[in-house]
Amino acid sequence: MTSPRADHRPTHPRLADRLAHVRWIAGGTAAGKSTLTRLLAERHDVTVLDGDRAEHRWLDRCSPAQHPHLAALRGRPPGLPWRDRTAEQVFRAMPGLYGETTGFLVEDLLALPADRPVLVDYFGILPRDLAPLLRRPGQALFLLPTPAFRKAALTARYADPARARATWGEEDPRTALAKRLARDDLWDDEVRRQAPLHAAAALTVDGTTPAAGLAELLATRFALPRR
Repeated sequence: MTSPRADHRPTHPRLADRLAHVRWIAGGTAAGKSTLTRLLAERHDVTVLDGDRAEHRWLDRCSPAQHPHLAALRGRPPGLPWRDRTAEQVFRAMPGLYGETTGFLVEDLLALPADRPVLVDYFGILPRDLAPLLRRPGQALFLLPTPAFRKAALTARYADPARARATWGEEDPRTALAKRLARDDLWDDEVRRQAPLHAAAALTVDGTTPAAGLAELLATRFALPRR
């Protein structure tokens, strides 16, 4: 499956050079990206950009004409993007599938100091859109959880009824979770399809390697300085 996209990618000829200090933890949801980012931030001298938090700010900066899928999320109550939709339909409405968030990411990164590595924790970017921002492939790693690992992680995450309501509104949590898992599988499939086309490295996360071990692997790959 080829994902459609509008051309939201910045085209500055030296952009990859200006972002050479940036390291990326991307990939599927519930792969442990935030846990690994926290461990790395505790041990290494890095600045962290939390893409999920930043995405909420981008809603105020996007325009329906240029970012239709992102703008469609603005002001929507919890659960509405999932209601009466199949997992495929939710997947097809994801802004990251069209590269709509890439320009905002770049703007935020260029606004940060470049005197130390910046570690990006973000789900919604694909290998196709990340590749032009890298000076070398070793700056990024896509983490892809196994279905069993993701199901266990998301089941635990949404066991709290208040958190489930905040995400899915009044949707039945079991139905919403099943739809979420199916949508995330579609995203991972797209990452796997694109990764070899753009020399992107992907790592399967199945829980057999502790988070501390994965953090050490990433620290070495990213050449992060110790505090």
